[in-house]
Amino acid sequence: MAESEILDRSPSALLPSRFGMFNITVFRDKHAREHAVIYTGDLTSPEPVLTRIHSECLTGDTLGSLRCDCGFQLEAALRKIAERGRGALLYMRQEGRGIGLFNKIAAYKLQDGGLDTVDANLRLGFPADGRSYSICAEMMRAMGFDKIILMTNNPAKINDISQHGIEVVAREPLEYGENKFNEAYLRTKEHRMGHLLHHQD
Repeated sequence: MAESEILDRSPSALLPSRFGMFNITVFRDKHAREHAVIYTGDLTSPEPVLTRIHSECLTGDTLGSLRCDCGFQLEAALRKIAERGRGALLYMRQEGRGIGLFNKIAAYKLQDGGLDTVDANLRLGFPADGRSYSICAEMMRAMGFDKIILMTNNPAKINDISQHGIEVVAREPLEYGENKFNEAYLRTKEHRMGHLLHHQD
């Protein structure tokens, strides 16, 4: 059995928000990164849990950047979970598809010069997507569930989390926030990274 990536877990606390009433608990991993689970309802009942695995995006989630669709997806996922009364959002400290904020901004500068999001990462010596979802699977099991309906447009995320023992019984598209500043970025995710946009199946 692989060594656990989780070092510690906080207690759960109430998190009232403009999207609805949630609970929040935080997991600390062996690299001292802290990942949050924002959830509502009984996650331990046998029905699949509506789930979003969301990678941190300071620019989109907090600053309202229109260069990506991250902030729009975050808000839409929280609304969907609140409306259904049961679900979980894993907020993962994997900024910039795993390269960190400093390198993400360096990649933005290369994109300003004409590279797309994939080639910018590669130019900096990083993979197009450097994220890992093994700790997400650990967090889900620690929360009491291993069967999910995953809100994502990214088939690689489904494949990765499935390889770590989580059963993805269905996918829900999460297409929000396309605008003139991120059109090229979304087309790159669609054509070069295999994202399922425009509700393709």
